[in-house]
Amino acid sequence: MNARVLIAEDDPRQAEVLRLYLDAEGYETVVAHDGRAAVDAARRLRPDLLVLDVMMPGVDGLDVCRILRQETAMPILMLTARSNEDDLLLGLDLGADDYIGKPYSPRELMARVRTLLRRVERAVPRRDGVLRVDGLTVDPLRHEVWVDDRLVDCTAGEFTVLATLAAEPGRVFTRQQLLERTRGWDTAPTQRTIDMHIMHLRKKVERDPRRPARLLTVHGIGYKLGVPAAPRSGGDTDGPA
Repeated sequence: MNARVLIAEDDPRQAEVLRLYLDAEGYETVVAHDGRAAVDAARRLRPDLLVLDVMMPGVDGLDVCRILRQETAMPILMLTARSNEDDLLLGLDLGADDYIGKPYSPRELMARVRTLLRRVERAVPRRDGVLRVDGLTVDPLRHEVWVDDRLVDCTAGEFTVLATLAAEPGRVFTRQQLLERTRGWDTAPTQRTIDMHIMHLRKKVERDPRRPARLLTVHGIGYKLGVPAAPRSGGDTDGPA
């Protein structure tokens, strides 16, 4: 069965262009032209992905994201004409999984859509609760991390960061989101604490810490766990965000 994608876009022309792109890729598409309709359609149809425009009248895309993220783990790809970094960070903090700026190229849009839908396919609950991604194994019950066949020793804070990223490969987490997950494990944590955890984890889980392939930086935003063979975003770098 083809994935169902909900498009929330108030501009009829833009909505039709998006629908044509997605239809051409074989996805089932549904269009909502305002925020309230998008929330209703998401609740009624339970789509596999929401492509959500930020700039909508009344209930805007940020409000839609805030409402739906309390109810569902459905991936959300935000479309934004805003260049303000604070707006982008707010969207990610509210639970958006990725964003793309307008104007966008059809190829990049489809690459982002495919990446998010692949992540959904991989997110089938595992009976043993163990997370496995490209030779990396994270066992939350045993509090163990394995790289290939090697057991890796991690602090509680490092483990929490890694387990959070491994639970949703490819999703970008802001430092603030990761910081909230580690509260209680670290003493007086700050966002720089997250950078230190990532630096130490790279030494433990990367084949070459100088060229990380697992723990990727998304410049100006935060971190994600790399997805094998998935398209790479031009915003990724090897150093701290």
